[in-house]
Amino acid sequence: MSEADWVRRARAGDDAAFSLLLETYQSPIYNLCYRLLGEAGEAEDAAQEAFLRAYAQLASYDPGRPFKTWLFAIANHHCIDRLRKRRLTWLSIDDDLPPHPALQEQAPGPEEALVRREQSEMLQVMLARLPPDDRSVIVMRYWYDFSYEEIAEATRTTVSAVKSRLHRARNSLGEMLPGAARAPRPAARSVLPAQG
Repeated sequence: MSEADWVRRARAGDDAAFSLLLETYQSPIYNLCYRLLGEAGEAEDAAQEAFLRAYAQLASYDPGRPFKTWLFAIANHHCIDRLRKRRLTWLSIDDDLPPHPALQEQAPGPEEALVRREQSEMLQVMLARLPPDDRSVIVMRYWYDFSYEEIAEATRTTVSAVKSRLHRARNSLGEMLPGAARAPRPAARSVLPAQG
């Protein structure tokens, strides 16, 4: 059965079909929330709330749109609302932010594991310093490989606005890299996940 069939059945009231959609998107939605909110417990709450909202809004879902984009839009907007409400507290370099286990490859050596953890912590701190709208476009582009059009749809903006936000966010991340004040602006992509 295809995703479109699951969505059609879920819209018709089949809770088992919605459960299959939840299982499919549980990790990606949690990871999006974690990258936007920076805290595992809050990310779990936000992901759960996003699925509850999606379930409640299934009747208004337009089957002509990709379900994934629609679901990511719900989660993205919920996380941005949370960030606006909590008056974001900036994280310092000393804060301990362990990377989510699903984002790491299996069994790296001790030295590689330490380097990866330090890079992940540094990136999470840098992401937390970006404005919520810039952070969300970075996460959707580099963690989920969304196209500009998909990001524009999920953020309810234009493709040119998405490109502008990505440019601004990459520049901001580049300026936050160690040594950025001494050297010409480094390429921020070096700390972002490689695109497929």
